[in-house]
Amino acid sequence: MNAPLFSHDAAFLQRDLNLFAVFHLNLAFSSIEEESRSEVIARCYWPLLEFASSHGPIGVEATGFTLEEIARLDPEWCGRARALIAHGRIELIGSGHAQLIGPLVPARVSEANLAIGNRIYREILDARPQIALVNEQAYSAGLVGIYLDAGYRAILMDWDNPAAHHPEWPHETRHLPQRAVGSDGRSIAVLWTSTVAFQKLQRFVHGDISIETYRDYVLARRGESARALCLYANDAEIFDFRPGRYHTEERLSGCSEWHRMAEAFTALKREQDLKLVPPGAALGLAGCNGADRLLRLESPACPVPVKKQRKYNLARWAVTGRDDLAINAACERIYRALCAEDAGEADWKELCYLLSSDFRTHVTEKRWKDYCERLRAAEQRWGTAILPSTHHAIASTNARVSNDHLALHNLGGPPSRGMTPREVEQEPYRRITDRYIDIATPALRIRLDRRRGLAIDSLHFASQKAPVVGGLPHGHFDDISLQADWYTGDCVFEGPGEHKVTDLEWCDAFLSEEPEQIVVTARINTPKGVIEKTVLLGVRDSRVSVELTFHWNDWGRGSLRVGHITLLPEAFDWTRLALVTHNGGKECETFLLAGAEVAHGAPVSFLVSSSFGIGMTEGWAELGDDKTRVRIEVDRAAAPLLGLLTHARVGGSLFCQLALSALELDETRKPAPYDEGPRRIRFSLRPVVPAAEN
Repeated sequence: MNAPLFSHDAAFLQRDLNLFAVFHLNLAFSSIEEESRSEVIARCYWPLLEFASSHGPIGVEATGFTLEEIARLDPEWCGRARALIAHGRIELIGSGHAQLIGPLVPARVSEANLAIGNRIYREILDARPQIALVNEQAYSAGLVGIYLDAGYRAILMDWDNPAAHHPEWPHETRHLPQRAVGSDGRSIAVLWTSTVAFQKLQRFVHGDISIETYRDYVLARRGESARALCLYANDAEIFDFRPGRYHTEERLSGCSEWHRMAEAFTALKREQDLKLVPPGAALGLAGCNGADRLLRLESPACPVPVKKQRKYNLARWAVTGRDDLAINAACERIYRALCAEDAGEADWKELCYLLSSDFRTHVTEKRWKDYCERLRAAEQRWGTAILPSTHHAIASTNARVSNDHLALHNLGGPPSRGMTPREVEQEPYRRITDRYIDIATPALRIRLDRRRGLAIDSLHFASQKAPVVGGLPHGHFDDISLQADWYTGDCVFEGPGEHKVTDLEWCDAFLSEEPEQIVVTARINTPKGVIEKTVLLGVRDSRVSVELTFHWNDWGRGSLRVGHITLLPEAFDWTRLALVTHNGGKECETFLLAGAEVAHGAPVSFLVSSSFGIGMTEGWAELGDDKTRVRIEVDRAAAPLLGLLTHARVGGSLFCQLALSALELDETRKPAPYDEGPRRIRFSLRPVVPAAEN
């Protein structure tokens, strides 16, 4: 079995600019129909091999799925690729069996994906890659250990997006290999890719710029000492073929685009200070001054950096597309079944395929229908389904809480904000006024606002000294942009050119009591349909659970954010505030928020409604300081929501809120439900003791 080439003569590495390129092969490409795959192999993949033979060494990255499809359709291609790898004209770059988004799936899925991919690389190409191209270049610190454990020595990652949030990095950092520090403390070598560089090459090959313009761009990247530049790290399917994803794609000309690619590389080879090397050779620059620095690529403002422009953010594969939320929930249910049954490789392989990013973006109508059938078949096989609601939202036996029935429950006494844990007897306490429902149990005290759709005005866990989440009234902040009312537990839908749709309306509430919990339910009418809301309060268990059922026929184009867990600033030490969660790793990631300006939910443009997000791949995130912390848990089997954090110091106060997104808007959004009927969302809040206190 042939290993990638990492040993090279030191003399040529000391040239001013060492150039490498990586071509990404993906027969699951979202907008390419299955019947076109043989054409892609003929028009794109065979010319790539000839290009490697004449102008290599180059890097070639392919998923295991793509290699198996090529082997099925054109096995001779695999033999030729194997020979070019053996002769050093191609360095194989890995990525796993499927192009899935690591920061959106549990760690065990990524482990299976990489292991299956490595097996396929050995079987088809007799090679074991040591460098991985991070899928869609969606990186999280939690993935570092997973790549290391899978045998990878380095990753290829976009420079521009992490660097935009780390102005402290020296300029030369981008031109040399560095090391990314993972959430488990280990680190992995990083080779940087460049969005501008690969787009420059694309523009030349597509005839948009001249060879002189392209050559001058590359020459301008030279420095006083050795540097590396990734000329290309993108799709191979866009040369001499048009996937049909965008109306703005360049038209095919009469000239072969692979010939123009060869022209570009030939021109660069003529330059004395440039050297074309395989990707692994660039790691030889790790001994240069300014290289091999330990870096944290993530940041509170950008916890999961991805490739290209800001429209490419985590929401793209989590809550946009045709029905990302529903298909991701179905995959989560299958994942849980596989874990419970100790499933074999074939089952994990199928799940990885179903999690492919291409089914979540510009997938064609035909492929979407085929995908839904395959996903339903997997669900049927594993017997997965959303668990039914424990409580019917409007039970006839419940006591109705309305103005006509105040006498039934108006027990008098102080509101929940004013109570202390010692004042709470063993039996739950209730106080109902015209607007508020105050409930206290030995575990917690809560005030629900009936005028605002059962929004949480105040929540105080018995184990904590003060209310921790709730509402902030109009005028709390001096900044005009934050002078609205802020709530916890509410729902807001915003569509372009439409009025907001919220559940912040007067509602009749229904209350029932059980031995271990109190249940408050309401039915809120909105212009898009009914929202049923159930709030479950623990009597002895310090937990508040919220279940939302959306009876909406049209989810349309826009953003739907729920929960809006708003911290009460007086309850926390702002200098010690942190967000803790998992973004695809085994170990949790901690983001220190002091001094950070965070706005994950801020729109990128009129077309893209959010900028960043957190995956919460183990189903939770925690917010708080080193003494007081709240855990927000999400039922990913019902709806794997995307976390959107906002954190800002405003005047003499703090605004810190975690919204849970069920839907965002971008250019991939083409509403097409995976399943018809009501949609259910579940999340809960409970106190936790920070790790340092355990």
